[in-house]
Parts: sequence; structure tokens; C-alpha cells
Amino acid sequence: MPYKESNGPIAKWWLKVVSWRERNIKEHSFLIVLALVVGVVCGFAALLLKHLIHLISGLLTSHLSTTTANWVYLVYPVIGVIIVVLYVRYVVKDNISHGVTRVLYAISRHKSRLKRHNMYSSIIASSITIGFGGSVGAEGPIVATGAAIGSNVGQWFRLSPRILMLLVGCGAAAGIAGIFRAPIAGMLFTLEVLMIDLTGATVMPLLLSSITAATVAYIAEGYGSEFFFTQSEPYFTAKIPYTILLGIVCGFVSLYFTYVCNMMETMFRRCKHPAVKISVGGVIMAVLIFLFPALYGEGYSSINHLLDGDTASIVSGTFFYVDRNHVWFIAIYIALIVLTKVFATSCTNGAGGVGGTFAPSLFVGAMAGFLFAYVCNNLDVGIEISNKNFALMGMAGVMAGVMHAPLMAIFLTAEMTGGYNLFLPLLIVSTLSYGTVRIFQPYSIYTMRLAKSGDLVTHQKDKAVLTLLKLDNVIETDFSAVHPDMSLKEMVDVISVCTRNLFPVTDERGMLKGIVLLDDIRNIMFRPDLYNKMHVHKFMTAPPARIDVNDSMDDVMKKFDSTKAWNLPVVDDGKYVGFVSKSKIFNSYRRVLRHYIDD
Repeated sequence: MPYKESNGPIAKWWLKVVSWRERNIKEHSFLIVLALVVGVVCGFAALLLKHLIHLISGLLTSHLSTTTANWVYLVYPVIGVIIVVLYVRYVVKDNISHGVTRVLYAISRHKSRLKRHNMYSSIIASSITIGFGGSVGAEGPIVATGAAIGSNVGQWFRLSPRILMLLVGCGAAAGIAGIFRAPIAGMLFTLEVLMIDLTGATVMPLLLSSITAATVAYIAEGYGSEFFFTQSEPYFTAKIPYTILLGIVCGFVSLYFTYVCNMMETMFRRCKHPAVKISVGGVIMAVLIFLFPALYGEGYSSINHLLDGDTASIVSGTFFYVDRNHVWFIAIYIALIVLTKVFATSCTNGAGGVGGTFAPSLFVGAMAGFLFAYVCNNLDVGIEISNKNFALMGMAGVMAGVMHAPLMAIFLTAEMTGGYNLFLPLLIVSTLSYGTVRIFQPYSIYTMRLAKSGDLVTHQKDKAVLTLLKLDNVIETDFSAVHPDMSLKEMVDVISVCTRNLFPVTDERGMLKGIVLLDDIRNIMFRPDLYNKMHVHKFMTAPPARIDVNDSMDDVMKKFDSTKAWNLPVVDDGKYVGFVSKSKIFNSYRRVLRHYIDD
């Protein structure tokens, strides 16, 4: 922290300020002030990120043709990724990808002290990635930036870990509110995606940060919506069946989006060399952007075109020299955009770029909703469906399915577009999309990684507390190991100096072979005539289950429940480590639960 780094006059003065605050202002009262400060700073950070993206993109693309193919699309995105890879590797020297997932992990493990470079490193990296045409969004990086701002502001005032954690949520909410000018969506993001509980202690600071960041954005950019949308066609109840069908379609599109992202991420994770990642990801990304120029950057201009009913701009700038006003060419072209956007996004991040999936999910949703209405109208289903209304609904539907956040998707779409008159269809589409995805995939695109490693904290208190427990803290090692070839006499000698009634049996390499329970040998341990005749390997038994050192606490408790055992051995690749007792887990559970409730 600044006041610990030197003994200069500024550090001493700051230490006096912090000490005065600790004596005169309570933490929870001071939190309200810091929530406002975090909101203001995050609002300006969001403005800076958007300005840098538009500046870089404008310098590179303002001269490009909109009627013919632009070969520079094969070059710009790759150059941007290379610059970012070099910046991250030699300047930042830390992994700054997957911003939302990293914030989720920090919250799940109560690691509220985020590194100082996260307050600016993601802004620089993502502005270069997106400005040069990387097919990702700026929302993930601004969440990581906002969370780091909240954490570091709290650290400067020496606040407790509980307050720091709430400031991390305030920063993330302010980042979303500032970049989208959507304060309600910012708060809902922390509740549904970051899974911070809504209580009396959290609602006020989260709201203040979100409102303050959005206010900064409104003052700087005006009071218009992020996307220009005017509802020119009214929504009738006769369109509800098609709205229901759209919700189901968006659910399957979301499932496809999540599946492909996970598949591509796994593929790039297996590539160890950065040059291979850049080559593979860069080539796929550049070719897709060249074939489908709408994939360039965030894609917000394409969303605006759809919401304005302008399909000609979506298919412009491509080398497909056919009749671009042909109905089925437009339908097939947009369908290909829906299918390939997720590949372009995954390759941008996989190659080394820095960006999020908020904008891609909105982009895919708008395209899918528009395509649904466009196809229905040209098939003459008997009722006229508004293309741009359904494009708006599709935005909410796909985002709800990908993020597993229906409330945030509804309010974010409404706040970004001013489409409050379509609130009912937005509710229908988002709810059905989310419900459809949940049938096949219980985790969002962000929580999937943490769920696999057992690091995901949810709103379910029982699972949340188990997640906060660590297996290392409940392993007991004060058990005396015996060997299979030991005689009963040697076994009795070990028992005489031990306080435990359970003994692991290991070989010369420390591998667990079985266990000996005192109750199982009580009837023979007092018979001297058997001391040299009986050996451990004759009366040892197999443990009811084995716990691996990498098991999550949720898995550990499932093994205890299935075996009804009170003690289970812990192994590391078969090698004995210690024992875990159910009673010690319960004691640790009660201790963590009290701390969790206090938070």
C-alpha cells in the first residue's frame, strides 16, 4: 500500500489520514463514501476504454471501402493480438485474460486484494485488441478493471477483507454501469453473475457505485441510449407464440455459444507455445473477419444497423459478389455470422487477445433474433413480425442463456436501447432461453471453469461454505502408519503408544494398502500365542473410500455421505497423506459459516 512503500512526507501524511478515519468513522459508514468514489473512477475508466477503442478503430478503418472486400482485415486483427501478447508478456508479466472469471475466483476464495496493475492493464490490452478488430467485447476487461479499482481503493484505507470484497463487487457493477450506461444492470450483474448476496449491507453501496458510474457516462456522452432503437411496430398478443419460440431458439443458440467457447478454450489450453496460439488463432480469426466483416471488433455498429432495419450494411464490405438484396442470401449470410462469431471470439482470446463475451453474446442475439423474424416473414407464417423488435428480444435471450443471468439481460437490453415498451416479450424470451439452457448446462460461460475445479461460490449457503473450506486445513496427520509384514506383537507395541484407534497400512514407498481398526483386532491383541503368527496383511481391511488431495470439499462430503464413515484416508496418486474426519469438517464448517453470515 502507498503509505508502506516509503517513509516520505506523503506516506506519513497518508498514514495520519487513515488513522484518523479508523478512529472517527466506522467502516460501514465509510463504505458509502468509497462506493461513490469507486463509481466515479470506474465511470471515467469506462469512458477511457471506449474512447481508446473508437480512436484506434477509427484511425485504422475510416478509409476502408464499404462496397468491396477489404484485405487489411486479414492483417489488422493479427497485428493487434501480437502487440497485446508482447505487452502482457514483457510489460504486465501476468495473466489478465478471462477478467470476469478471475473476479469470480477472487470472490469465491475471499482473495479481495487484487493487483494494482489490473486497474489499467486490461484497459490498454483490450483497447488494442478490439481497436485492431479482435472479435471480442470490452465488458470483461472493464469488470476486471473496476474490481481492481474497488479493491485497491479499499486497501489504501486499510479496510477489512469483508469490506474489500464488497468494494470489488461495487467496482465490477460500476464498470458495467459505466460502459453500458445501465445502472440497474450493473447491480444485477453482481447479483446474478458474480453471485454476491443482496442484503441490507450490500444493496446501498452497489446501487451508489452503479448510479454514480452511469451518471459520469451520461454527463460525458449525453442522455441517449447506447443503441439507437425506435419501436415503429407495436407488439400484439398474437405474436406471443412466436416470442415463445424465439426464447427456445435463443436457448439453443446460447448452448451452442457456450459449448463452442469451451471447446475452443480447451484446444488453445493444450497449445503450450505462444507462437502456435497466435498462428492458429490469428489465421482463423483473420479469415473469418475477412469473410464476414460484421465480425470486426465489438460489432455494435452492426447491432445498430439491425435495430434500425438496415440489412444492406450487414452484408456490405464482403467479397461475396452476388445479389446482396436477395432474400435467402441475406438469411444464409446472417446465419453464418451467428455460427462463426463464437469461433472468432474464442480465437481472439485464445491467440492472446484480451476481451470479453458480453458484446459477442449481444451481437449473436441480435443476429439470431433478426434472422428468426426475417425467415418467418419470408415464409409467410400469417402474421407480420418486426425484424428489429425481435433483434432486440434476441439480444436479451442469448445474453440470458450465455450468462445465466435473465434479470440482468432484461434490464441491460431495456436500458441500452430504451426498449421498455417491449418489457413483456423481453421477459418471455429471457426466461425461456435461460430455462432451456439450464436443462443441458447448469453453469454459465464464466462459472463453468470454476465449477470444474470446485472453486465456485453460489447463493446456496451450504455449498458456498463448503467451497470456502480447504481440504488442506482439515487433513490430520498424527496417525501411526504400520506395514503389511509387521507382526501382531509389533502392532500391539504401536497401539500402546498411540492415542488413535485407526492405523493406515503403507508399503515401503508410502503407498496406502489398507487400514487397521482397533475394534477389528481387539479380540486377538491380548493373545500372546498369536503375536508371531498373525501379521498385519491378514487382518487389515480396505477403506470404504479414498479422498484425493485434489477433491473439492463437496466431493469429500459426498464420499462421507455414501460410505457413512467418520474417517477417510487422503492420498496423493495413491500415496498416503493423512486422514479427514467428519467431526473436524463439521467444526470447520461451523466456524466458516459464522464468518460467512457476519459478512
